[in-house]
Amino acid sequence: MPSQKIEFRNSHGDQLAARLKLPVDQKPYAYAIFAHCFTCGKNLAAILNISRALTQKGIAVLRFDFTGLGESEGEFADTNFSSNAEDLVQAARYLQEHHQAPALLVGHSLGGAAVLCAAHELPSVKAVATIGAPYSPSHISHLIEDETEKIREEGVAQVKIGGRSFTVKKQFLEDIREQNLEPKLKQLGRALLILHSPQDMAVEIENAARMYRAAHHPKSYISLDGADHLLSDKKDSRYAGEVIGAWVSRYVPRPEKDELKVEKEVAVRLGDEGFTTDVMARRHSLTADEPESVGGNDYGPSPYELVTAGLGACTAMTLQMYARRKKWPLKEVRVQLEHFKDHAEDCENAEDPKSKIDHFSRTIELEGELDEEQRQRLLEIANKCPVHKTLHNPIKIITDLKQTE
Repeated sequence: MPSQKIEFRNSHGDQLAARLKLPVDQKPYAYAIFAHCFTCGKNLAAILNISRALTQKGIAVLRFDFTGLGESEGEFADTNFSSNAEDLVQAARYLQEHHQAPALLVGHSLGGAAVLCAAHELPSVKAVATIGAPYSPSHISHLIEDETEKIREEGVAQVKIGGRSFTVKKQFLEDIREQNLEPKLKQLGRALLILHSPQDMAVEIENAARMYRAAHHPKSYISLDGADHLLSDKKDSRYAGEVIGAWVSRYVPRPEKDELKVEKEVAVRLGDEGFTTDVMARRHSLTADEPESVGGNDYGPSPYELVTAGLGACTAMTLQMYARRKKWPLKEVRVQLEHFKDHAEDCENAEDPKSKIDHFSRTIELEGELDEEQRQRLLEIANKCPVHKTLHNPIKIITDLKQTE
């Protein structure tokens, strides 16, 4: 499965729904918790993309629905900013008890403000990243300003946020008004990464500037230029995840370890949605996918493109190995390839779809002061690369089902 469905309870005993996404080899070197934006949920596309980017870096990610939202129990009307921060603490305790205490907290929008508060209760946390977070939790009051007066007078009102209705009580307004992030930022004592878009219309960029000024080093700022508040363009959320994954490695370093021991050389995993596939080759993580034109997300090369890339890489390596052994001045090899299916040249049944065979078109560029004899010899060597031979030789694939426990 791409993620494990888990549950834990908040401080009031309500059961909260969560997903724990692990790296494909199931061996994370660190754990993170993701806090979603106000009234959003754990399955927001941007959260999924960021989580995937982190797991590809070897970090497990726990994302959950705050009390009263998504699949979690409890009444949203009885929650507030403080209870969200408490939910985060309970999520961290779950990880510590069942897996490993979190080293990274990531928060989007109001979730970003919540992780800044929760971090003070979690000594295991070494780094905090915020995305489009407000400097003050009270910033979100503009979302319910049409009903603010009614809430103050009657103590409760129905408000519409993102096309959905929520019950908001007076205690919610009072709670966000009492929150002050400045001392939290000054006393954070962890590495802080602030990601924010200059074009964010929901939480203006000045919020990021105030957060950065209030925090002490180590602190960093990354502009999500062109992104909207919800990172609705998948390129923006993927970029944010990749940046966080690279940044946190400085503060939560991957431990030195022996080469990954697996039953096979390559491990692959795909869940029950889409075609985005996690691939682990020894200790190297990559993603395979299908183009959007055939229903994929185009997050990585297709299976055939991976096979074609293997042929290209093997060709370049084989040529350089040969040239170096011969001490020939081959400075660079460039290989361009394409895979397609077409009829065999000598096929007698050209109209039969079964008569089509796989073709790999390969163009090789050799840079260096090579004479014509050397260039022709390298062309011959290209046809002897191991992957080329594998594709030409008869292939037998042995498949069995692993017994589940």
